[in-house]
Amino acid sequence: MSMSTILFSIRHLIGALLFASLAVSARAEPVKPYKDALFRYSKLLQEADGGDFRVVDYQELRDINERDQIPERRVKRAYVSLGVKSVQVNETLGFGERGLDVTRVGPDRGAAFTVIFIHGRGGDRRLGANDFAFGGNFNRLKNLAVVNGGTYYAPSVRSFDAAGVADVSALIRFAAERSGGGPVILSCASMGSFICWGIARQEAAVSALGGMMIMGGPADPDFRKSAAYSARLPILFSHGSRDSVYPAESQVALYRSLRSKAYPVRFVLFETGSHGTPIRMTDWREALNWILDR
Repeated sequence: MSMSTILFSIRHLIGALLFASLAVSARAEPVKPYKDALFRYSKLLQEADGGDFRVVDYQELRDINERDQIPERRVKRAYVSLGVKSVQVNETLGFGERGLDVTRVGPDRGAAFTVIFIHGRGGDRRLGANDFAFGGNFNRLKNLAVVNGGTYYAPSVRSFDAAGVADVSALIRFAAERSGGGPVILSCASMGSFICWGIARQEAAVSALGGMMIMGGPADPDFRKSAAYSARLPILFSHGSRDSVYPAESQVALYRSLRSKAYPVRFVLFETGSHGTPIRMTDWREALNWILDR
């Protein structure tokens, strides 16, 4: 074999390895693992639509009693990492004549992505900042945001009407501007989903969003008339099959309707789960990666 042939073969091999490396990088998920072994979904009972519709096994004895030191009040220490509290602050953001109380975790500028969590009735910013409740799931979200260069906001929403929508719309625009245009993911739980559906009708707010999450919330029968629908904003639903507040069937029907139009949508149903199950059990890393990959 001639020297020129050997050099060509080496260059070809290097080029192939470089291309493979770039291909792997292109497929790399933006949010890296954090305590995945503790928080990933357990057994899948059903999977359809190319993985976009899944029924996940949920068992109260395992997922609450074995996970919590004090059931539904304090998770076992292995599930939380409290160092993230060093970058957590409570602040009041001034939007017009109304101030908005928020808990922020992570930098107030330059975030790679931003997550905003909207609580339900009777809650405030403390719910989304609670490290030990809900199986430690909010603590994991905080850590996922910070270790991946993101920022997390948990605001206190005073009402679930037009005024509340206006407050959250202002926070979305604020977060997008402070991040330099990074994606903003709006997640709404229970009655807080009325805020998500209201935001979906605001073209300016939708343009700043990378996606939405509806966790145990009501369905919006008029969503297909919204700015979010026109923009094909990705939506991830998570719901308990035994939710007695907002029945899962309505949300599944909305998912099916959107899916039939090739809309970017995903549904995670927790079998036997109740109204609060999605807050405890939704895998934030998987959800964020699915949205950011859209």
